Amino acid sequence: MKLLDKYILQKFLTAFFFTVVLLVSVICVIDFTEKNDDFLKHDLGAWQIVSEYYVNLFPYFANLLSPITVFIAVVFVTAQLASRTEVVAMLASGISFKRFLLPYIMGSAILGALTMAMTGWLIPIANKTRVQFEKAYIKNPYRFDARNVHIKIGPQSYAFMESYDNVNNVGYKFALETIDGQLLKRRMTAEAITWDSTKRAWRLTPQVVRTFNGEKETLLSLPARDTTLNLYPKDFASTYRLAETLTLPELNRYINQKIARGADDTQVYLSEKYERFAYPYAMFILTVIGVIMSARKSRAGVGGQIALGFVLAFVFIIFVILSRNLAAVGTLSPLLAAWVPSIVFTIIGLFLYRVVPR
Repeated sequence: MKLLDKYILQKFLTAFFFTVVLLVSVICVIDFTEKNDDFLKHDLGAWQIVSEYYVNLFPYFANLLSPITVFIAVVFVTAQLASRTEVVAMLASGISFKRFLLPYIMGSAILGALTMAMTGWLIPIANKTRVQFEKAYIKNPYRFDARNVHIKIGPQSYAFMESYDNVNNVGYKFALETIDGQLLKRRMTAEAITWDSTKRAWRLTPQVVRTFNGEKETLLSLPARDTTLNLYPKDFASTYRLAETLTLPELNRYINQKIARGADDTQVYLSEKYERFAYPYAMFILTVIGVIMSARKSRAGVGGQIALGFVLAFVFIIFVILSRNLAAVGTLSPLLAAWVPSIVFTIIGLFLYRVVPR
């Protein structure tokens, strides 16, 4: 790298990490004031709160705000260079604007790679502890309240429960059906099914089994017994922020399991997966937009350019939230929803690159 590249890159990365620490620290203070009553209610010590919750919350918010922080850092550094006429001197010395962008692109590439590693592995591991803490001390106790639950547990096997008690791990009005194409071949029913944690098996109450062969029906009664199924209590456990606690390999496996079972909430997990790949690119495009917008000396000064940077960065976050909600309700495909903010800002970046004088 040239000396100039090191100079800009050092300023960029320093401003980025300073902005992250400042913004996330403020958010953590606000979060503490909101949750202090919960901490006092459970008589939690300061060390437990910090070590189990805030140490793991900090990287979560740092990643969530990374598009904002990288944009603000770029605007801050470039606006300072422009206000001191350093950008003019660089361009007057024969450096092209594309060459001037190079250290910023290198910085966004470093931060993008770091973000990818964190979102794929490190942050989900930290989120496991954080989410468990929230469920234990902040959220109300979870109760599975879905009715008439259907779950595909095999290529031709479908389980049904009228209701499920996740506290005692008991399902009521249980049925296990074998369906070949559109034909019902076998249906077993039981009043209740209970999970035995020592045997890691289900305990069925007396069952009635109906077997169908064309128009012929065979009826069989069976006593109470234990059985194993591709069905577990975790399938009825709380899914509160579950996607955030899964590493990339775990998330892929979970999505494949959801698809195999025909679940209707797969979009949430697909959106989480695609967003992890879209975020590094978003940081890159926001870096380029930030440089284009702040490379000229402004009458509003550095403060005005930073304020404009805040506005555009939060507009990006609004796009992210809106796209995520549209994906959750099925209006947009998860892949498109994850990339819509980046696509929109790429178009904005190309427009600014052509029309903003430099």
